[in-house]
Amino acid sequence: MSRPGEEQLIIDGPAGPLEAVLTRGERVGLVAIICHPNPVQGGTMQNKVVHTLMRAARDSGASTLRFNFRGVGGSVGEHDYGVGEVQDCLAVIAWARDALQMQHLWLMGFSFGGYVAAAAASALPTWPDRLVLVAPSVEKQRFADLKPMGGPVVVMMGEADEVVAPQAVFAAFADEGTAEVVRFADTGHFFHGQLVPLKSAVEQHLGA
Repeated sequence: MSRPGEEQLIIDGPAGPLEAVLTRGERVGLVAIICHPNPVQGGTMQNKVVHTLMRAARDSGASTLRFNFRGVGGSVGEHDYGVGEVQDCLAVIAWARDALQMQHLWLMGFSFGGYVAAAAASALPTWPDRLVLVAPSVEKQRFADLKPMGGPVVVMMGEADEVVAPQAVFAAFADEGTAEVVRFADTGHFFHGQLVPLKSAVEQHLGA
């Protein structure tokens, strides 16, 4: 179900149509694209952390674009363990450049979607204006293949994450000179009770 101000979209993807939701922002040419967590564990674009990232970008003036990876919700195809999902993300970025006249990209992702966002950023000819990763999957996905990263990145990480090992995330970005890691004490993977501080932290970095 769409909320006021949201537009339901269908975007052509490499494996078939992709279901997406657009909100239009005040800053012309600025689009935030948000990637959701692992669909094998029930992740969709309706995830609360994804929605928090969307609200942070929307309230910072960007148009926002959430979408379901292949095989999720109304998106056609089958789960591809991160490989095809990166291609889905790149297709959505290409659509936004054309249909929304996107000139500036904020690319964001949570968990599995954090890996997808980082991999898509690495595949683009120009690094996104902002790359924000929340609890990115650095062990189960081929994150090491993305290093060294091609530009600045901000990572939001709970110190009590029970799904993605916090120390693995801290280690993955320790040697990245343009990476900033924001730690949330006593915070689990889904940021229960911490969504408001998460939104505030993301807004701070989007405005930096």
